[in-house]
Amino acid sequence: MSIQINYKNKGSKNPAANLVLFVEEKFNINSLKKFISNTEYNYIFELLKTNDLKQDILVFEINSKKSIFLVSVKKDITASDIENLGAKFHKHINYEKKNDYFVHSDTIVVKAKNFLGHFLHGLKLKSYEFNLYKSKKKRRNVLVNVIGSNNKTSNSDQIKFKALEEGTFYTRDLVSEPGNVLHPDEYAKRINSLKKNGLKINIYDEKKLKKLGMNALLGVGQGSIRGSYLVTIEWNGAKNKSAPLAFVGKGVCFDTGGYSLKPAKFMEDMTYDMAGSAAVVGLMKNLALRKAKVNAVGVVGLVENMVSGNAQRPGDIVKSYSGKTIEILNTDAEGRLVLADALTFTEKKFKPKFIVDLATLTGAIIVSLGSEYAGLFSNNDKLSKQLLDAGEKVQEKLWRMPLHKNFDKLIDSKNADMQNINYVGGAGSTTAAQFLQRFILNKTPWAHLDIAGMAFSKYGGALNSGGATGYGVRLLNQLIEDNYE
Repeated sequence: MSIQINYKNKGSKNPAANLVLFVEEKFNINSLKKFISNTEYNYIFELLKTNDLKQDILVFEINSKKSIFLVSVKKDITASDIENLGAKFHKHINYEKKNDYFVHSDTIVVKAKNFLGHFLHGLKLKSYEFNLYKSKKKRRNVLVNVIGSNNKTSNSDQIKFKALEEGTFYTRDLVSEPGNVLHPDEYAKRINSLKKNGLKINIYDEKKLKKLGMNALLGVGQGSIRGSYLVTIEWNGAKNKSAPLAFVGKGVCFDTGGYSLKPAKFMEDMTYDMAGSAAVVGLMKNLALRKAKVNAVGVVGLVENMVSGNAQRPGDIVKSYSGKTIEILNTDAEGRLVLADALTFTEKKFKPKFIVDLATLTGAIIVSLGSEYAGLFSNNDKLSKQLLDAGEKVQEKLWRMPLHKNFDKLIDSKNADMQNINYVGGAGSTTAAQFLQRFILNKTPWAHLDIAGMAFSKYGGALNSGGATGYGVRLLNQLIEDNYE
């Protein structure tokens, strides 16, 4: 479904069909008398006596050509609540199968900032679908006309919302692609195409990575016929040369587990093991499209974890970019190896204000938090609070989990500086984060977001209809808007 927003009908009055009106909480319609006819008002008034008023949206069919949608708005409504209303309206568009709607801005009954923008933003986010590989595509174009004089969505706000939608959709597209299409070679090409948006892209191929000594990252990808890459994506939107904000993503395009092979039922979903990197790429595209007044860099490690005669073996020892050595006890604990080299490289090359990494890193975080929260691990209370607050605002929620030196003994190795898993058992997500922390060498503020339970939803969420969620793009954009622009 393609939804187009038309702001050119501000002067239109009572349209013939599909009118969307906002009303006070519990469907108090007193304010609507000047927007609909007496007959329509009386008809709706009588029907409301028998309707379930616990719903947020009610539909009244006036005649075969006209329906009136009433959207109930709470007095203390938040921006996130407004977006959820827009998403709920999308369900009615799906059900009604009508292709023209008129949203009357003069009926907005609260003074929430940018109400209309958030409502339409929620509608657009919910409308996403991935049907690229269906031979019979359902093509449906829906036009949402904004009418009335209370349209306060400025051009700059429209640009911001559109950029965020495009960034989120780009992330969802990347995560939705199958592994035979979006392998590391293709992924690097797609990122490189973002140069047209004003981003500076550098691609480090295997030859360059070997020269740099990124053996932890290269070890993961050595069993694949595809290349392994580290890609940097820079946006310089601040007027000064201030240190950038850094975002690092795990990009395992497909994860068999390597010789520590996954069971079949867990392997089929491993096309989305690159969702952390996709969130970083979508965020950077969003920042470029809205010309964010901030310096930022995205760094993604792109590999494929396959089984072959050249694949990494359990028991191998590799020397990371940091100089620290790692004993590979489990080849399915591969994401932390990719991130290890990417984190040290990012800190050393860019000297950022902070580093936030995102990864579908552990199944243990799903056991802990399900699909309601991503796990947050951090060495910095200020950055943690900023992330938690941003997550609450956009309902991409985080829950802070512990880091402590006592966990280090669980990943100390007899044969190398460390091992890549905790063989004792337990604390799977924490020991993975503790492992990553060892590669932050200069005490840079750092946060690790384990998004394994959030990147993909089989049932759909408030603002997505199932499949890839795009988790992280809106969260990190909010972090930047609130604290760094």
